[in-house]
Amino acid sequence: MTATEHQISFGPYTAIATARGGALRELRHEGRDLVISFGADGGIPDYRGVICAPWPNRLADGRYSFDGGDFQAVVNEEERGTALHGLVFGAVWELRERTASSVRLGARVEPGDGYPGRLDVSVEYELRTDGLHCTVRAENIGSEVAPYGVCPHPYLVAGPAPLDEWTVQIPASEFMEVSADRLLPQGMAGVEGHAFDFRAEKVLGTVEIDHAFTGLMPGADGLAAVRAYDPSGSGVELEWDSSWPWLQIHTADKPVGPSRLGLAVEPMTCPPDAFNSGTGVIRLAPGESHKASWTIRALSR
Repeated sequence: MTATEHQISFGPYTAIATARGGALRELRHEGRDLVISFGADGGIPDYRGVICAPWPNRLADGRYSFDGGDFQAVVNEEERGTALHGLVFGAVWELRERTASSVRLGARVEPGDGYPGRLDVSVEYELRTDGLHCTVRAENIGSEVAPYGVCPHPYLVAGPAPLDEWTVQIPASEFMEVSADRLLPQGMAGVEGHAFDFRAEKVLGTVEIDHAFTGLMPGADGLAAVRAYDPSGSGVELEWDSSWPWLQIHTADKPVGPSRLGLAVEPMTCPPDAFNSGTGVIRLAPGESHKASWTIRALSR
């Protein structure tokens, strides 16, 4: 284990967080993978497990305006001409705190051509009896109001069978329609009668999803959850609180190379291209902070 890798454990759960992107590199329950992992060195494929801040998903052309200023973020998704997943996924996050069952990592966002604010962002991963509890927090440590949005980016693994054979439940009544070429917002639609209606658990099949959902339906405890089960009976759940009114689902379809290896489940504070639409953007005044939490756990039946 290198100095930038942090292994934690509790009961039947083990996890590895990495300084690269503040990412969850590995999560296992009794030796079974609950997320798609990646190597200890090199790049992170497909943004697996990273923290996406200070915006989730895409910004069209990397351009936006905020409080009278114009900003140009680096276009890192060149084939679609967008700025994807914020500014800290490529950073080396510092170790802030560590115990046998938890680790907290942090990174800074500095003002520049692509962003007006100065943020301190931290993520804590803590294993408990009922799974991996995660919290991301951002504090405005600068002198200007800063726009903010965030999401985690894990790819869940229900079991050994192909993704098409998993059954999935997604508690969302609406989804965002997107352009075929750039995956940018084009409007909202209801899931009723659509292939994306997974309000009741059903087999995923060959449906391809890379869309944001909303109209989320929490349980009596105020928490919403996506659940996926393998035909063998093993499963995985990602549960989140009301801090995340949006949810990105991606079936990990790849035109080249291994495809549909897992199911990306990404609670989001705001939808794609939010810095242009203004939808759900959090305004962090100097000294203000925002935090949001989610949990990943093993299921079986």
